[in-house]
Amino acid sequence: MKETRKSDGQARITDVAQAAGVSVSTVDRVINGRNPVRRPTAEKVLQAAEALGFRGAPVIGRRWSVERPALRFGFLLLQKHRSFYQALALDILKAAEGSTGARISAHILHAENLAPTAVAAQIKALGAEVDAIAVVAANHPLIAAALEGLAAQGVAVFALISDISASVRVGYIGLDNHAVGRTAGWFIAQMAQQPGKVAVLVGTHRFRCQDLNESGFRSYFREHAPQFEVIEPGATLEDANVAAELVRHLLQREPDLRGLYIAGGGIGGVLTALRESPSAKAIVTIGNDRTSAAHQGLLDGHIRLLLSHPLPALCSTLIDRMTAAARGHADAMAPCFLDLHIETAESSR
Repeated sequence: MKETRKSDGQARITDVAQAAGVSVSTVDRVINGRNPVRRPTAEKVLQAAEALGFRGAPVIGRRWSVERPALRFGFLLLQKHRSFYQALALDILKAAEGSTGARISAHILHAENLAPTAVAAQIKALGAEVDAIAVVAANHPLIAAALEGLAAQGVAVFALISDISASVRVGYIGLDNHAVGRTAGWFIAQMAQQPGKVAVLVGTHRFRCQDLNESGFRSYFREHAPQFEVIEPGATLEDANVAAELVRHLLQREPDLRGLYIAGGGIGGVLTALRESPSAKAIVTIGNDRTSAAHQGLLDGHIRLLLSHPLPALCSTLIDRMTAAARGHADAMAPCFLDLHIETAESSR
Protein backbone atom coordinates (compact mmCIF):
# COMPACT_ATOMS: atom_id res chain seq x y z
CA MET A 1 0.00 0.00 0.00
CA LYS A 2 1.25 3.46 -0.83
CA GLU A 3 2.23 5.94 1.91
CA THR A 4 -0.75 7.95 3.17
CA ARG A 5 -1.44 10.88 5.48
CA LYS A 6 -4.39 11.97 7.59
CA SER A 7 -6.73 14.56 6.11
CA ASP A 8 -9.36 15.17 8.82
CA GLY A 9 -12.13 13.32 7.00
CA GLN A 10 -11.73 15.31 3.79
CA ALA A 11 -10.28 12.40 1.81
CA ARG A 12 -12.27 11.33 -1.23
CA ILE A 13 -12.86 7.89 -2.71
CA THR A 14 -10.24 8.66 -5.34
CA ASP A 15 -7.70 9.31 -2.58
CA VAL A 16 -8.51 5.98 -0.92
CA ALA A 17 -8.24 4.18 -4.25
CA GLN A 18 -4.86 5.74 -4.99
CA ALA A 19 -3.52 4.98 -1.50
CA ALA A 20 -4.72 1.37 -1.64
CA GLY A 21 -3.48 0.86 -5.19
CA VAL A 22 -6.91 -0.17 -6.51
CA SER A 23 -9.59 1.30 -8.77
CA VAL A 24 -12.33 3.66 -7.64
CA SER A 25 -14.92 1.03 -8.54
CA THR A 26 -13.22 -1.45 -6.22
CA VAL A 27 -13.41 1.02 -3.33
CA ASP A 28 -17.08 1.57 -4.15
CA ARG A 29 -17.72 -2.20 -4.03
CA VAL A 30 -15.99 -2.46 -0.65
CA ILE A 31 -18.10 0.38 0.77
CA ASN A 32 -21.45 -0.69 -0.69
CA GLY A 33 -21.05 -4.46 -0.96
CA ARG A 34 -22.51 -4.54 -4.46
CA ASN A 35 -20.17 -7.25 -5.73
CA PRO A 36 -17.69 -9.59 -4.02
CA VAL A 37 -14.21 -8.29 -3.28
CA ARG A 38 -11.32 -10.50 -2.21
CA ARG A 39 -10.47 -10.29 1.48
CA PRO A 40 -6.88 -8.99 1.03
CA THR A 41 -8.14 -6.25 -1.31
CA ALA A 42 -10.86 -5.16 1.10
CA GLU A 43 -8.36 -5.04 3.95
CA LYS A 44 -6.04 -2.81 1.90
CA VAL A 45 -8.94 -0.45 1.21
CA LEU A 46 -9.90 -0.36 4.90
CA GLN A 47 -6.32 0.34 5.96
CA ALA A 48 -6.03 3.17 3.44
CA ALA A 49 -9.38 4.64 4.48
CA GLU A 50 -8.43 4.61 8.16
CA ALA A 51 -4.99 6.08 7.48
CA LEU A 52 -6.52 8.94 5.47
CA GLY A 53 -9.27 9.58 7.99
CA PHE A 54 -11.84 8.85 5.27
CA ARG A 55 -15.31 9.42 6.71
CA GLY A 56 -16.54 6.11 5.26
CA ALA A 57 -13.90 4.06 7.09
CA PRO A 58 -16.21 3.15 10.01
CA VAL A 59 -18.84 1.95 7.53
CA ILE A 60 -16.29 -0.28 5.83
CA GLY A 61 -15.12 -1.64 9.18
CA ARG A 62 -18.68 -2.38 10.36
CA ARG A 63 -19.66 -3.98 7.07
CA TRP A 64 -16.74 -6.37 7.14
CA SER A 65 -17.07 -7.23 10.82
CA VAL A 66 -20.84 -7.83 10.56
CA GLU A 67 -20.98 -9.48 7.15
CA ARG A 68 -17.82 -11.51 7.64
CA PRO A 69 -18.27 -13.54 10.81
CA ALA A 70 -15.39 -15.50 12.29
CA LEU A 71 -15.85 -19.19 11.42
CA ARG A 72 -13.80 -22.27 12.22
CA PHE A 73 -13.56 -24.92 9.51
CA GLY A 74 -12.03 -28.37 9.82
CA PHE A 75 -10.64 -30.51 7.00
CA LEU A 76 -9.63 -34.15 7.22
CA LEU A 77 -7.62 -35.27 4.18
CA LEU A 78 -5.76 -38.47 3.37
CA GLN A 79 -2.09 -39.15 4.10
CA LYS A 80 0.22 -36.16 4.14
CA HIS A 81 2.99 -37.85 2.11
CA ARG A 82 0.71 -37.98 -0.95
CA SER A 83 1.43 -35.00 -3.19
CA PHE A 84 -2.20 -34.63 -4.27
CA TYR A 85 -3.30 -34.00 -0.69
CA GLN A 86 -0.40 -31.63 -0.11
CA ALA A 87 -1.61 -29.57 -3.08
CA LEU A 88 -5.22 -29.82 -1.91
CA ALA A 89 -4.29 -28.55 1.56
CA LEU A 90 -2.47 -25.53 0.09
CA ASP A 91 -5.43 -24.64 -2.13
CA ILE A 92 -7.82 -24.95 0.83
CA LEU A 93 -5.71 -22.49 2.79
CA LYS A 94 -5.60 -20.08 -0.16
CA ALA A 95 -9.38 -20.26 -0.60
CA ALA A 96 -9.97 -19.72 3.11
CA GLU A 97 -7.62 -16.74 3.16
CA GLY A 98 -9.32 -15.21 0.13
CA SER A 99 -12.89 -15.69 1.37
CA THR A 100 -15.12 -12.63 1.21
CA GLY A 101 -17.94 -14.27 3.16
CA ALA A 102 -16.22 -14.87 6.50
CA ARG A 103 -13.01 -14.60 8.45
CA ILE A 104 -12.06 -18.26 8.34
CA SER A 105 -9.74 -20.22 10.56
CA ALA A 106 -8.85 -23.43 8.69
CA HIS A 107 -7.66 -26.47 10.65
CA ILE A 108 -6.31 -29.18 8.33
CA LEU A 109 -5.52 -32.71 9.49
CA HIS A 110 -4.34 -35.74 7.53
CA ALA A 111 -5.53 -39.28 8.25
CA GLU A 112 -2.39 -41.40 8.35
CA ASN A 113 -4.24 -44.46 9.66
CA LEU A 114 -7.12 -45.20 7.26
CA ALA A 115 -8.81 -47.77 9.51
CA PRO A 116 -12.47 -46.66 9.93
CA THR A 117 -12.16 -46.56 13.72
CA ALA A 118 -9.17 -44.21 13.51
CA VAL A 119 -10.77 -41.96 10.88
CA ALA A 120 -14.04 -41.78 12.84
CA ALA A 121 -12.13 -40.78 15.97
CA GLN A 122 -10.34 -37.98 14.09
CA ILE A 123 -13.64 -36.74 12.67
CA LYS A 124 -15.21 -36.58 16.12
CA ALA A 125 -12.24 -34.77 17.67
CA LEU A 126 -11.90 -32.26 14.84
CA GLY A 127 -15.65 -31.72 14.59
CA ALA A 128 -15.87 -30.74 18.25
CA GLU A 129 -13.79 -27.64 17.51
CA VAL A 130 -15.35 -26.30 14.30
CA ASP A 131 -18.48 -24.83 12.73
CA ALA A 132 -18.21 -26.95 9.57
CA ILE A 133 -16.11 -29.93 8.54
CA ALA A 134 -15.14 -31.47 5.19
CA VAL A 135 -13.63 -34.94 4.94
CA VAL A 136 -12.08 -37.21 2.35
CA ALA A 137 -12.96 -40.62 3.69
CA ALA A 138 -14.23 -44.09 2.90
CA ASN A 139 -17.94 -44.86 2.87
CA HIS A 140 -18.12 -46.84 6.11
CA PRO A 141 -20.82 -47.05 8.84
CA LEU A 142 -18.44 -45.87 11.58
CA ILE A 143 -17.43 -42.82 9.55
CA ALA A 144 -21.04 -42.07 8.66
CA ALA A 145 -22.00 -42.34 12.34
CA ALA A 146 -19.28 -39.85 13.29
CA LEU A 147 -20.61 -37.35 10.75
CA GLU A 148 -24.19 -37.94 11.89
CA GLY A 149 -23.16 -37.17 15.46
CA LEU A 150 -21.59 -33.88 14.41
CA ALA A 151 -24.62 -32.91 12.35
CA ALA A 152 -26.81 -33.51 15.41
CA GLN A 153 -24.65 -30.98 17.26
CA GLY A 154 -25.18 -28.36 14.55
CA VAL A 155 -21.91 -28.82 12.66
CA ALA A 156 -22.26 -28.62 8.87
CA VAL A 157 -20.71 -31.77 7.37
CA PHE A 158 -19.31 -32.17 3.86
CA ALA A 159 -17.82 -35.03 1.87
CA LEU A 160 -15.00 -33.87 -0.37
CA ILE A 161 -14.05 -35.76 -3.57
CA SER A 162 -15.72 -39.00 -2.43
CA ASP A 163 -19.36 -39.02 -1.30
CA ILE A 164 -20.49 -40.66 1.95
CA SER A 165 -23.87 -42.25 2.67
CA ALA A 166 -25.42 -41.15 5.96
CA SER A 167 -28.83 -40.70 7.57
CA VAL A 168 -28.26 -36.93 7.68
CA ARG A 169 -27.62 -34.56 4.82
CA VAL A 170 -23.95 -34.56 3.93
CA GLY A 171 -22.91 -31.97 1.37
CA TYR A 172 -20.81 -33.23 -1.53
CA ILE A 173 -18.22 -31.25 -3.50
CA GLY A 174 -16.38 -33.06 -6.27
CA LEU A 175 -16.72 -34.65 -9.69
CA ASP A 176 -19.46 -36.80 -11.18
CA ASN A 177 -17.38 -39.91 -10.66
CA HIS A 178 -19.54 -42.23 -12.76
CA ALA A 179 -19.06 -39.83 -15.68
CA VAL A 180 -15.30 -39.74 -14.99
CA GLY A 181 -15.16 -43.53 -15.35
CA ARG A 182 -17.13 -43.41 -18.58
CA THR A 183 -14.78 -40.72 -19.88
CA ALA A 184 -11.79 -42.97 -19.17
CA GLY A 185 -13.53 -45.76 -21.06
CA TRP A 186 -14.24 -43.49 -24.02
CA PHE A 187 -10.61 -42.40 -24.31
CA ILE A 188 -9.24 -45.94 -24.12
CA ALA A 189 -11.74 -47.22 -26.69
CA GLN A 190 -10.77 -44.39 -29.05
CA MET A 191 -7.00 -44.63 -28.55
CA ALA A 192 -6.41 -48.39 -28.38
CA GLN A 193 -5.10 -49.74 -31.67
CA GLN A 194 -6.94 -53.08 -31.56
CA PRO A 195 -9.45 -55.04 -29.46
CA GLY A 196 -8.34 -56.88 -26.35
CA LYS A 197 -8.51 -56.55 -22.61
CA VAL A 198 -8.73 -53.43 -20.50
CA ALA A 199 -8.21 -53.26 -16.74
CA VAL A 200 -9.34 -50.94 -13.98
CA LEU A 201 -7.39 -50.56 -10.74
CA VAL A 202 -9.13 -49.27 -7.62
CA GLY A 203 -7.60 -48.61 -4.24
CA THR A 204 -10.61 -49.79 -2.27
CA HIS A 205 -14.29 -50.00 -3.12
CA ARG A 206 -15.05 -48.31 0.20
CA PHE A 207 -14.28 -45.00 -1.52
CA ARG A 208 -17.46 -44.24 -3.43
CA CYS A 209 -15.57 -42.13 -5.95
CA GLN A 210 -13.52 -45.16 -7.02
CA ASP A 211 -16.51 -47.49 -6.96
CA LEU A 212 -18.36 -45.10 -9.26
CA ASN A 213 -15.28 -44.67 -11.46
CA GLU A 214 -15.19 -48.42 -11.99
CA SER A 215 -18.92 -48.78 -12.63
CA GLY A 216 -18.83 -45.93 -15.15
CA PHE A 217 -15.80 -47.45 -16.86
CA ARG A 218 -17.50 -50.84 -17.17
CA SER A 219 -20.78 -49.34 -18.35
CA TYR A 220 -19.09 -47.49 -21.21
CA PHE A 221 -17.47 -50.64 -22.61
CA ARG A 222 -20.63 -52.67 -22.09
CA GLU A 223 -22.68 -50.16 -24.08
CA HIS A 224 -20.26 -48.88 -26.71
CA ALA A 225 -17.14 -51.03 -27.02
CA PRO A 226 -17.96 -54.73 -26.51
CA GLN A 227 -14.84 -55.72 -28.46
CA PHE A 228 -12.92 -55.02 -25.23
CA GLU A 229 -13.08 -57.25 -22.17
CA VAL A 230 -12.94 -55.42 -18.84
CA ILE A 231 -10.93 -57.19 -16.15
CA GLU A 232 -10.20 -56.27 -12.54
CA PRO A 233 -6.77 -57.39 -11.33
CA GLY A 234 -7.50 -56.45 -7.70
CA ALA A 235 -7.35 -53.54 -5.27
CA THR A 236 -4.17 -51.57 -4.62
CA LEU A 237 -5.21 -50.77 -1.03
CA GLU A 238 -3.89 -47.26 -1.81
CA ASP A 239 -0.37 -48.72 -1.58
CA ALA A 240 2.34 -48.28 -4.23
CA ASN A 241 4.02 -51.62 -3.51
CA VAL A 242 0.76 -53.53 -3.80
CA ALA A 243 -0.06 -51.66 -7.01
CA ALA A 244 3.33 -52.52 -8.52
CA GLU A 245 2.88 -56.24 -7.86
CA LEU A 246 -0.66 -56.23 -9.26
CA VAL A 247 0.49 -54.60 -12.50
CA ARG A 248 3.52 -56.89 -12.87
CA HIS A 249 1.25 -59.94 -12.65
CA LEU A 250 -1.27 -58.29 -14.96
CA LEU A 251 1.34 -57.69 -17.66
CA GLN A 252 2.57 -61.28 -17.39
CA ARG A 253 -0.92 -62.81 -17.57
CA GLU A 254 -2.50 -60.56 -20.19
CA PRO A 255 -0.31 -60.08 -23.29
CA ASP A 256 -3.32 -58.57 -25.10
CA LEU A 257 -3.83 -55.81 -22.51
CA ARG A 258 -4.82 -52.66 -24.44
CA GLY A 259 -5.82 -50.23 -21.72
CA LEU A 260 -5.34 -49.55 -18.02
CA TYR A 261 -7.37 -47.13 -15.92
CA ILE A 262 -5.92 -46.25 -12.50
CA ALA A 263 -8.91 -45.10 -10.46
CA GLY A 264 -7.30 -45.42 -7.03
CA GLY A 265 -4.10 -44.74 -5.13
CA GLY A 266 -0.74 -46.33 -5.79
CA ILE A 267 -0.05 -44.78 -9.17
CA GLY A 268 3.66 -44.54 -8.36
CA GLY A 269 3.80 -48.31 -8.03
CA VAL A 270 1.86 -48.76 -11.26
CA LEU A 271 4.42 -46.65 -13.08
CA THR A 272 7.29 -48.60 -11.55
CA ALA A 273 5.86 -51.79 -13.03
CA LEU A 274 5.09 -50.20 -16.39
CA ARG A 275 8.62 -48.86 -16.75
CA GLU A 276 9.96 -52.39 -16.27
CA SER A 277 8.07 -53.55 -19.37
CA PRO A 278 9.43 -52.60 -22.84
CA SER A 279 5.95 -52.80 -24.37
CA ALA A 280 4.11 -50.81 -21.69
CA LYS A 281 3.89 -47.60 -23.72
CA ALA A 282 1.64 -49.40 -26.19
CA ILE A 283 -0.95 -49.72 -23.41
CA VAL A 284 -3.33 -46.76 -23.13
CA THR A 285 -2.94 -45.86 -19.46
CA ILE A 286 -5.15 -43.24 -17.85
CA GLY A 287 -4.90 -41.94 -14.29
CA ASN A 288 -6.96 -39.87 -11.90
CA ASP A 289 -5.56 -36.57 -10.64
CA ARG A 290 -2.13 -35.04 -10.90
CA THR A 291 0.41 -36.23 -8.38
CA SER A 292 4.17 -35.81 -8.71
CA ALA A 293 4.43 -39.42 -9.92
CA ALA A 294 1.48 -39.11 -12.30
CA HIS A 295 2.84 -35.91 -13.79
CA GLN A 296 6.19 -37.56 -14.49
CA GLY A 297 4.40 -40.53 -16.05
CA LEU A 298 2.50 -38.14 -18.28
CA LEU A 299 5.70 -36.48 -19.42
CA ASP A 300 7.58 -39.73 -20.13
CA GLY A 301 4.70 -41.27 -22.07
CA HIS A 302 3.63 -44.06 -19.72
CA ILE A 303 0.39 -42.21 -18.97
CA ARG A 304 -1.64 -40.87 -21.90
CA LEU A 305 -3.82 -38.50 -19.90
CA LEU A 306 -5.03 -37.55 -16.43
CA LEU A 307 -8.64 -36.95 -15.40
CA SER A 308 -8.37 -34.45 -12.58
CA HIS A 309 -10.20 -32.29 -10.09
CA PRO A 310 -9.85 -28.55 -10.76
CA LEU A 311 -8.32 -27.88 -7.34
CA PRO A 312 -8.64 -24.06 -7.12
CA ALA A 313 -12.30 -24.20 -8.18
CA LEU A 314 -12.92 -27.17 -5.91
CA CYS A 315 -11.53 -25.36 -2.87
CA SER A 316 -13.16 -21.99 -3.50
CA THR A 317 -16.52 -23.71 -4.00
CA LEU A 318 -16.00 -25.77 -0.86
CA ILE A 319 -15.21 -22.71 1.26
CA ASP A 320 -18.23 -20.85 -0.13
CA ARG A 321 -20.55 -23.80 0.56
CA MET A 322 -19.18 -24.38 4.06
CA THR A 323 -19.58 -20.68 4.85
CA ALA A 324 -23.17 -20.63 3.66
CA ALA A 325 -24.01 -23.84 5.52
CA ALA A 326 -22.43 -22.59 8.75
CA ARG A 327 -24.60 -19.48 8.46
CA GLY A 328 -27.76 -21.56 8.18
CA HIS A 329 -28.37 -21.78 4.43
CA ALA A 330 -29.68 -25.32 3.89
CA ASP A 331 -29.35 -25.18 0.10
CA ALA A 332 -25.56 -25.05 0.51
CA MET A 333 -25.70 -28.77 1.32
CA ALA A 334 -26.91 -29.70 -2.18
CA PRO A 335 -24.44 -31.82 -4.21
CA CYS A 336 -22.03 -29.74 -6.29
CA PHE A 337 -20.44 -31.37 -9.34
CA LEU A 338 -17.44 -29.59 -10.82
CA ASP A 339 -16.16 -29.72 -14.39
CA LEU A 340 -13.57 -32.41 -15.09
CA HIS A 341 -10.06 -31.23 -15.98
CA ILE A 342 -8.33 -33.31 -18.67
CA GLU A 343 -4.56 -33.08 -18.85
CA THR A 344 -2.21 -34.47 -21.50
CA ALA A 345 1.54 -34.22 -21.93
CA GLU A 346 0.97 -31.38 -24.40
CA SER A 347 -1.17 -29.37 -21.98
CA SER A 348 0.85 -30.13 -18.85
CA ARG A 349 2.55 -27.27 -17.01
